[in-house]
Amino acid sequence: MSGKILAIFIVAAALIFGAVVYYAQVYYFYEPLPEAEARVVLTPQDRGAPRDIPFRDFEGIDASSSPIRYRACFTTSERPDTLDPVFERYEGAEPRNAPTWFGCFDSDAIGAQIAAGTAHVYTSQRNIEFGIDRVVAVTEDGHGYIWEEINECGDKAYDGTPLGEDCPER
Repeated sequence: MSGKILAIFIVAAALIFGAVVYYAQVYYFYEPLPEAEARVVLTPQDRGAPRDIPFRDFEGIDASSSPIRYRACFTTSERPDTLDPVFERYEGAEPRNAPTWFGCFDSDAIGAQIAAGTAHVYTSQRNIEFGIDRVVAVTEDGHGYIWEEINECGDKAYDGTPLGEDCPER
């Protein structure tokens, strides 16, 4: 009989622990970003200081537990054809999954738009944190999405490869 009780206790403890870890990863660490404090900036092709673009309907989340948990959605009057000649394109960006409860950010749909060429990705800010770039995708219908990408310096730093001279100081 005591073996059954011990087994039930172990299974219950594992289920409770699993539920706590799931909650922490999916809900606990995220904080909403107030629209009043939001900025949508893009880096010009001359790599000058990032410049604001007009936006509305901003929804954003971030978490201090990881440098790549920032996600945001917005609408803008700007379109890729007017942004392309002015701002730096960001090649190779792939939207990261957002929590399912953050409904405006569908990484699969955004990725499909990027692949189809109906969304263009721009550099927002390089090395917003060491090895992390913030990027902005803007679609032809004026929807925008923001997330963070691990850049080349971040890849090198996190896998132990020696950093090149083009990487900033940590």
